[in-house]
Amino acid sequence: MTQTVLDQAHGVMQARPDDDSARLQFLERLGDAELFLLLESEVKGDQITPQVFDPGIGPLVLVFDRVERLARFVGAEAPYAAMSGRVIAGLLAEQSLGLGLNLDVAPSSFLLDADGVQWLATTLRTGPEEIEARLAEVSAPTGLPEVLISALDTKLATATGLAQMAYLVGTTDADGACSHMLAFVGAAPGAEDALAKAASEALIFSGIDAGAMDVGFFDANAAIVQRLTRVGLRFDLPQPAPVQPPEPAAPGMDPDRPPRLR
Repeated sequence: MTQTVLDQAHGVMQARPDDDSARLQFLERLGDAELFLLLESEVKGDQITPQVFDPGIGPLVLVFDRVERLARFVGAEAPYAAMSGRVIAGLLAEQSLGLGLNLDVAPSSFLLDADGVQWLATTLRTGPEEIEARLAEVSAPTGLPEVLISALDTKLATATGLAQMAYLVGTTDADGACSHMLAFVGAAPGAEDALAKAASEALIFSGIDAGAMDVGFFDANAAIVQRLTRVGLRFDLPQPAPVQPPEPAAPGMDPDRPPRLR
């Protein structure tokens, strides 16, 4: 079977056991991924009942990044709920449960105890602070580690349709303070919070201590966009495919209406 994103990130983490950034990047991919949670029974309304196991590190539930892997673990078809890793982490943190990923069926087999799940859920809930600043100058970005550039590239590749593009630039504000800014161009209406959080997570999970990066939003026709184009490092966000007839949403796919564990 072709390696999944989690297989690849887990492999990097295994190859670099002393590299905290590799572990953080794996956990970031875990939060972003669509996962399949093994259930005791079929979904009923907005309530789900996961199967709970205890392998010796405390009670945990099992998730898989492919339905085929879930079926291989069970040995037959089994009920499941599909939802993002961030939603699952939030649900499990409320119940003090750990998580087992792809156990015995994939190279990315991994255990995360209840404390680890709590940390992940808390980190994924952390959002950027909103401030106001007047820009005096934008310039080419300098001195940023490659791990952050890579983290931004990976994170923005999942932000389909949320903006046309983004530019990473150096900035100087009206008071002379220097920083960096990720400037989104042509953001979709209402997408600002999601984009700002994506940028914040890329910074957090890149493992940069005391790192800071501003986020800005600009209309595609704004005069500043020409300056961003000249000096900025550009990220093209993927755009959605043609609209298909809607399908019923699977439990847990709406982060504003997550299912309830029983």
